[in-house]
Amino acid sequence: MNKKELINQIKEKKSFLCVGLDADINKIPKHLLEFEDPIFEFNKQIIDATKDLCVAYKPNIAFYEAYGVKGWESLQKTIDYIPKNIFTIADAKRGDIGNTSKMYAQAFFETFNFDSITVAPYMGEDSVTPFLEFKNKWVILLALTSNKGADDFQFFNSGDQRLFEKVIQKSQKWGNDENLMFVVGATRPEMFSEIRDLAPDNFLLVPGVGAQGGELSEVCKYGMNKDCGLLINSSRGIIYAGNDESFAEKSRNEAMKIQKEMAILLEQFKLI
Repeated sequence: MNKKELINQIKEKKSFLCVGLDADINKIPKHLLEFEDPIFEFNKQIIDATKDLCVAYKPNIAFYEAYGVKGWESLQKTIDYIPKNIFTIADAKRGDIGNTSKMYAQAFFETFNFDSITVAPYMGEDSVTPFLEFKNKWVILLALTSNKGADDFQFFNSGDQRLFEKVIQKSQKWGNDENLMFVVGATRPEMFSEIRDLAPDNFLLVPGVGAQGGELSEVCKYGMNKDCGLLINSSRGIIYAGNDESFAEKSRNEAMKIQKEMAILLEQFKLI
């Protein structure tokens, strides 16, 4: 999916919601364990309930590879089931030497046919550029994350720049706003203005709204651009809204609350 198509989806659905498909066999409703593939059945019902309210789905790969071959099969069936007009994100956080990154890119962009993949930038240019060689595919580079440990490295000053700023600035020499996004946590909304100075046109994938305490309105105040430029991820708050046979309906209700707030914000910013 290219940038224009993604922007069109945002305007049509009045939403920039990304639903995280972090399917944990220990958390899904117990009645689903009767199915041959409980994880896929869980994802399938979540997708059916939310596909008109979101513009992206983000399976966290760890929740699938933990179950070995069966987990990979559940992931493939999930990706095949997601409507083709919805952006898909492999939350894999890959990043290795060039020839290894090339194989990771092939795995997620060709074998699984994801639209994008999250990538760790620590090993530098040659670990990232293999992912950028695929047409209409995206790298979502970790920049400023929402976890507590982000303070350990991401704010380290090197000269007149913090490390996360260096990542954003340097990586734009490798890609552009048509194939490069950044992960920026919602728990630090005051940082979005500084990030927009460095990356005014790139999309930002924003975890941390809801369960981790981030405020949607604050993120939009500082981070929204002329194209919206935001994908707001919610995982636990949506997919685990219920744990009985009506779980999908409860997930839809939670997704709808967010989508309605997003529609108001898009109107306020004169994007729809």
